[in-house]
Amino acid sequence: MNHDYHMEEKIVPPSSLEGKVKETMHNAFWDHLKEQLSAAPPDFSCALELLKEIKEILLSLLLPRQNRLRTEIEEALDMNFLKQKAEDGTLDVPYLSKYILNMMTLLCAPVRDEAVQKLEHVTDPAQLLRGIFQVLGLMKMDMVNYTIQSLQPHLQEHSIQYERAKFQEQLDEQPGLLNHTTKWLTKAAADLTTPPPTCPDMPDSTSVAGPSPNQPANNPEPLSPSMVLSQGFLNLLLWDPQNEEFPETLLMDRTRLQELESQLHQLTVLASVLLVASSFSGSVLFGSPQFVDKLKRITRSLLEDFNSRPEEAMLTVSEQVSQEIHQSLKNMGLAALSSDNTASLIGQLQNIAKKENCVRSVIDQRIHLFLKCCLVLGVQRSLLDLPGGLTLIEAELAELGQKFVNLTHHNQQVFGPYYTEILKTLTSPAQALETKVESL
Repeated sequence: MNHDYHMEEKIVPPSSLEGKVKETMHNAFWDHLKEQLSAAPPDFSCALELLKEIKEILLSLLLPRQNRLRTEIEEALDMNFLKQKAEDGTLDVPYLSKYILNMMTLLCAPVRDEAVQKLEHVTDPAQLLRGIFQVLGLMKMDMVNYTIQSLQPHLQEHSIQYERAKFQEQLDEQPGLLNHTTKWLTKAAADLTTPPPTCPDMPDSTSVAGPSPNQPANNPEPLSPSMVLSQGFLNLLLWDPQNEEFPETLLMDRTRLQELESQLHQLTVLASVLLVASSFSGSVLFGSPQFVDKLKRITRSLLEDFNSRPEEAMLTVSEQVSQEIHQSLKNMGLAALSSDNTASLIGQLQNIAKKENCVRSVIDQRIHLFLKCCLVLGVQRSLLDLPGGLTLIEAELAELGQKFVNLTHHNQQVFGPYYTEILKTLTSPAQALETKVESL
């Protein structure tokens, strides 16, 4: 007999037809149990099946070393003995429930203590068994989660070793398999010795972020292997689709990198819109989280067609954002934008559609540098000193940064030894020996 439909947390939405059917079955079982236990003499057939399942769950919650408890549960809930008691009409359901509660107190995680304690005050036998079964279901989920967390490091290490071994097999058969990877890292090293482009219309564009981990153009120090690799990962977010020389070590991650590139592009446009809008509407409106969130929702929904029709998308965005600012200023009793300012706002927002738009270019540089800081300093450290224009998308940047760090970290763990050998030829020999990529 399967009682999965008894679980407190249902996957099927209760509003659906299937959900209503399952809820009806769920309640019908417990109603039937209550009727059986209230009969004279009591009918223990449902209770026996439930006790058998409860016993199995309790045993599944035990760790391998808990042999004494295993023996105790087997004896206390011996089904042959309980079946005999039921046939004699002497099965003590309240006593067994009390025993089960005591065992649950020993085995449950601290987060379930309160739920178990509440059951101690339930006097109705059927209701108590129902509560016991529901909380046991949650405890079983706790154990599954704990097991997954415990195994995760071992599974991850196995995955790293397996991926590296498979790649080595391919490398043995194709000695030139690292050619594209070498070219990719060589370009990254060259990029670090080239000054970044600046935007003449933005006076602060040369200092695009606060927590800059490296100033390669003016830094006479030898290239750091970790910085070369970080630059290489950033370059993957700008990869030309026509360029077929994608690094061999990252082919498995290419789809995920393309998704991150798409998210970065969307965030660049979103942050550009917010930056332009804030320059016209002032600090009062943008000091309201509700207003900012609403403007984000409006902009995001209208940017779905940006890649295929940027001009049309930004025309709609400019109109909607302008209208929202106008209405919000009016609602707050503030002075409305003049017709000249409104026209200028709409015009600047529409210009974001152009790739060479200066606001968009600077925001793009700043997001890329933020991601570089994430690789070198970590996400949380990089969020402490966000440059202008990025503070309004802090939560979105944190999510993007963490995804990027996770992807690159795993890739480094798998292919670190290969990167180290390549980087020895591109950086200072002394530094290459001191800083091994696989230890990053």
